[in-house]
Amino acid sequence: MKKERANYLYERYVKNELTADERLEWEDLGLNLSNDHFFQELVDGLWEVKDDDIPAMKAAHANQIEQCIIAQPQPLIIGQRINKSRLWPRIAAAAAILLVIAAGLFYYTNTSRHPELVSGSRYVNDIAPGKNTATLTLANGKQIVLSDALNGELVKEAGLSISKTADGQIVYEIKDQGNPEINKTNTLSTANGETYRVRLPDGSLVVLNAASKLTYATALNEHGVRRVTLTGEAYFEISKDKKHPFIVITDKQEVEVLGTHFNISAYKDEQAIKTTLLEGSIKVRAQNSNKILRPGQQAELTGANQITVKTVDVTEAVAWKDGDFVFRAEPLESIMRKVARWYDVEVEYAYDAPRDIPLTAVISRSRNISSVLEGIVIAGNVHFKVEGKRVYVSR
Repeated sequence: MKKERANYLYERYVKNELTADERLEWEDLGLNLSNDHFFQELVDGLWEVKDDDIPAMKAAHANQIEQCIIAQPQPLIIGQRINKSRLWPRIAAAAAILLVIAAGLFYYTNTSRHPELVSGSRYVNDIAPGKNTATLTLANGKQIVLSDALNGELVKEAGLSISKTADGQIVYEIKDQGNPEINKTNTLSTANGETYRVRLPDGSLVVLNAASKLTYATALNEHGVRRVTLTGEAYFEISKDKKHPFIVITDKQEVEVLGTHFNISAYKDEQAIKTTLLEGSIKVRAQNSNKILRPGQQAELTGANQITVKTVDVTEAVAWKDGDFVFRAEPLESIMRKVARWYDVEVEYAYDAPRDIPLTAVISRSRNISSVLEGIVIAGNVHFKVEGKRVYVSR
């Protein structure tokens, strides 16, 4: 393969514009590293940069980079190795090429000028990742901080039991469906840096991301409909019940399902509400449009109340649930909003900060913020400084 072709495919990949045939060709890039000539063409094709240091770096480190990729053909992961089943294996191999080369370029050209990159002195105020906790607010106003509550039964009311399990979730159990006292409103809420799971009375599983809130009736059945209200982001695995549709209400849309797996991101500081379907089918309704999604599709509702549908890699949408950040050509400002929610920090940008720079990376959410920021530094032309609970971003 000529370097021009490799460069062309790379640019199409970053813009998410690959055709089906081009995607197969792009995925195959990660499978041909045993060919030294091909590898050198790939390096040259992807890094045509006018910098006196870079040609020397490529000549000196090409073999080292190649050996690293062959030994570990998957994306650069800060802190832990991602489950291969959660990413397309051959795309993972291609991503490894890009990220390892980027890492080599970054450290070769910058560590001599910025020794703090090696010492880690920018992160003396390191911040731990979020934790598994939430606050449960009962109908009578009582609040239970779930990380402080002991495992076992938390609430026992007429016909209703709420328990906390050893694996970190709350479970509702209806013992008397006919008792009118059980239909009360509960709210499960997470702050920045928190996540939690709830098993609803019908057996459906909901996983809340940071800075999110789920409101529901404890009986979950209102006039033949299972209905919840969401603010923020959550992943749903809905138990099948053809007689009782499940409806998720957000600020500007409704999602109706019978039994399926899907993710909704409805943060107020994001420009769009994104609904991603993994399994089954759902109907997304808004003021000006309605759409039915198939597995692998994502509905995006913008400020104009218009829904657009596109095919996506669903692993990116639910990576947070599995303990990872997954970014593919995502703008830095969008990435930092996710980092801010999980680490409960404020982000400030210098005048020259590259807010729109698209970055591609896979980084564990279980590590301290320093590891996440280093992963972003490797992937793009950006610098971070952490002071207290504030992260400063500059070029």
